[in-house]
Amino acid sequence: MRTILVNTTEIPEGAVAAEMQHHPAATAEQAWEQAATALVVRALLLQEAERLGVAGEATDDQSAEEATIQALLAREVVVPEADEATIRRYWQANRARFRAPDVYEAAHILFPAAPDDQAAQEAAKRAAAETLALLAERPERFGALARERSACSSRASGGLLGQQSRGDLVAEIETFIFNLEEGQICPVPIATRYGVHVLRLDRLVRGTDLPFEAVAPRIERQLAAQSWQRGVSQYLRILAGRARIEGVAFAAAGSPLVQ
Repeated sequence: MRTILVNTTEIPEGAVAAEMQHHPAATAEQAWEQAATALVVRALLLQEAERLGVAGEATDDQSAEEATIQALLAREVVVPEADEATIRRYWQANRARFRAPDVYEAAHILFPAAPDDQAAQEAAKRAAAETLALLAERPERFGALARERSACSSRASGGLLGQQSRGDLVAEIETFIFNLEEGQICPVPIATRYGVHVLRLDRLVRGTDLPFEAVAPRIERQLAAQSWQRGVSQYLRILAGRARIEGVAFAAAGSPLVQ
């Protein structure tokens, strides 16, 4: 049995066990450490709130203890706000993160085959190759062949997959999508975990950088959250440095409050 003490407050083993359900981890030991850390943080903050005479009232959404912790942090953790110059520098340094997504529309004909079924894979490739040969002569037959041959539910709409964004479809498909011309049928069958596909790209709109004005509020919120997380982490280190903590290796940066 491990006894955890935060100054004069003892955290029972049963409390740590109950808290573990909120901290899924690879091992029981890791879950225990995370749960114990969370309870140590709670004890430190509640003790400091009592010392400073800070108290919160329970609401429908939070307990009195949670309200007290929020009131304490709001009073004690004061962080600077990012000005426009800081926000603009962040935007300029991270332009790739603030782009409208690439959007495309495509159609496919699916010949199903499990990845570990070699015979089915070969049959699907032959069927796809035969279909490509037919389309080479008459590409306008794509919809009819999809309704006739495809194993995907999109067969009902002639193989149309609707509007998609980068990342929506499997990587093997998208590798070809972004290298085809609009209206082009991919000249080779495409193998994925679902089977073998005959693919046509109908429309592709490349994403563009979003203007500063459109993303500034989002960046401001992101920088404010990061600043607050650093402030809480520093505050917890100060409280821990003044406290006597036994039974657990406490790291403020590992607190759920600063994730």
